Amino acid sequence: MIEEILSDAESRMQKTLDSLRRDLASVRTGRASPSLLEKIEVDYYGAATPLQQLATISSPEPRTLAIQPYDKSSFPAIEKAIQKSDLGLNPSSDGKVIRVSFPQMTEERRKEMVKLVKKHVEDHKVASRNVRRDANEMIRDLEKSKEISEDEEKRAQERLQKVTDQCVAEIEKIGRSKEAEVLEV
Repeated sequence: MIEEILSDAESRMQKTLDSLRRDLASVRTGRASPSLLEKIEVDYYGAATPLQQLATISSPEPRTLAIQPYDKSSFPAIEKAIQKSDLGLNPSSDGKVIRVSFPQMTEERRKEMVKLVKKHVEDHKVASRNVRRDANEMIRDLEKSKEISEDEEKRAQERLQKVTDQCVAEIEKIGRSKEAEVLEV
């Protein structure tokens, strides 16, 4: 029973790490990355459709993304969606490809991005601690119902704490790495 609780907590913490990586992939850095446009939804024939389902996104140069729509009629909708996004980008189209140039980020913008990274990191630390709290409650309930001894409860909580500490350390490592990437000129 304890093993099930611990493995469930560990897998939920792993999902927290995966979620953090996805969230940080959409945070703008000095370089152009196709993952920056992942969260953009395009109004395509009345339905909000993710951009990557409508076009191929590539990065031919470090500061440029090229978007090649599958359907030529979607050009205006894609351009509009990129302009409306909070990325502050201005796309240009030549009829075949939409190009998005990423201007050099100002120091102020970099600091805003670092704050955003720190917010994501803190949110995910809280999420991993919530997983720990839930698992601890389940372990305590087992001890109260006399399904396990007090010693087994203590050992399980110590193992859970180690898993939580590893997860939080990994979250911080990912955050530091992304901060360095954002601050890189």
